[in-house]
Amino acid sequence: MIRCVRHAAAFCFLLLVALLVNAGRVQVVQAGSYNGNPANRRIAIARYDQPRGDILVGGARVTGSRDGGGRLRYLRTYANGPLYAPVTGFASQLYGTTLLEGTEDDVLSGQAEELASVPLWNEITRARQRGGDVHTTISAAAQQAAYRGLAGRRGAVAAVDPATGRILALVSSPSYDPALLSGTGTDTTGAWRELNADTAQPMLDRAIRQTYPPGSTFKVVTAAAALQSGEVTDLRAPTRSPDPYRLPGTTVSIGNEAGGCANASVYDAFRVSCNTVFAKLGADVGLAGMTAQAQAFGFNDTRLRIPPAVAKSNFDTAMSPDQVALSSIGQFDTTATPLQMAMVAAAVGNGGTLMTPYLVDSVTNHSGATVAGTQPRTLHRAVSGETAQKLQQLMEAVVSEGTGTNAAIPGVVVGGKTGTAQHGVDNTGTPYAWFISYAKPPGGSSASVAVAVVVEDAEADRADISGGGNAAPIARSVMQAVLAGG
Repeated sequence: MIRCVRHAAAFCFLLLVALLVNAGRVQVVQAGSYNGNPANRRIAIARYDQPRGDILVGGARVTGSRDGGGRLRYLRTYANGPLYAPVTGFASQLYGTTLLEGTEDDVLSGQAEELASVPLWNEITRARQRGGDVHTTISAAAQQAAYRGLAGRRGAVAAVDPATGRILALVSSPSYDPALLSGTGTDTTGAWRELNADTAQPMLDRAIRQTYPPGSTFKVVTAAAALQSGEVTDLRAPTRSPDPYRLPGTTVSIGNEAGGCANASVYDAFRVSCNTVFAKLGADVGLAGMTAQAQAFGFNDTRLRIPPAVAKSNFDTAMSPDQVALSSIGQFDTTATPLQMAMVAAAVGNGGTLMTPYLVDSVTNHSGATVAGTQPRTLHRAVSGETAQKLQQLMEAVVSEGTGTNAAIPGVVVGGKTGTAQHGVDNTGTPYAWFISYAKPPGGSSASVAVAVVVEDAEADRADISGGGNAAPIARSVMQAVLAGG
């Protein structure tokens, strides 16, 4: 009898061991595959069984959660959705997350370890951590000024604080309401189809994900390269620049929309935007010098995160001399995001130091305690302080007596550069109107805000004045909003 009991006990022990081994296999070894299985609804149900943390602008919540009553209980809501969509992105129960909703998902969904009031407490108790809040660097007034200025036209605005890299505005137009994508019903799938079929691409974040030929705004980079290399030492000295200018090694010549460009000084050529002068300057500086200067301003950077990824702004590293000349006036294969061109203006306005742009100021837990923050840091020394001062002279002349007078603000020192970027087959497309600028407050020694504006469907002549006519007033309103303390 005892022998039978012993055998039964041993058998039960083996069954228990087998059960524990299998439980370990399921919960540890195969946990990832089970969690990732589309048929596993428990993950989604748990994810949406509590309100999501919020994204804030200037202390005000621009996102929220509402109880939808279904198994996926809480749905994402948005205040002023189209205004802030290029910042927040969307959080959809069907289509996932984008932009800040995506990069900060661990915080917003409560999965980030730093949110716990007591370390490892949630692991011990198995309790769900409430979502934290993400506080952005965006200025509500600047964002609204940019959005109103574009007025539904295709284009984008990016504004930064030159001294810190804080992003003050990111606007893309036309926009969309992220709330349309929050749920799981037919309304959501229908909205998704319509948004993706829209030729205006309202879900494209043009401020950081779309690159454009920068046109004459790139002449800031070319002027910087010429000054840094010693090719130019005196801004007022005449240049040996013919009009028209034959591209090196070709029979192709380029001209100017403005008059008086033959042998014009860099000061005058920048003020009225002479293509011939700056194409020749770029060719004289050469590929290596132009590439180094473009990269010092942030071009060709594939790792920039704000924290959403920013599309690479391109300056080719292998070109013939004629291609270098065209690239030096923002044509050929040179492309830039609006954020990149705001960075160029910011570096000039900040005395030559380019700060790393960032969008998240801090993260707080559900109790309001700050658990993470962003500290300003230098990205590059774009140009020397002496070169920055000379570039400021050039950019401020554009606003005071050149093509950018529409950006002038009484009592404020404003520097800028207009641009009209040709594109399309044989440049037959309607030019993109550009304006980049910075503004110094009265009595200030460095810029408080830098802005880049691009308007895709600008109805304008093929001249730099179109940037001054279509884009400069938008930049002015954004700068005014920031200077007013918005």
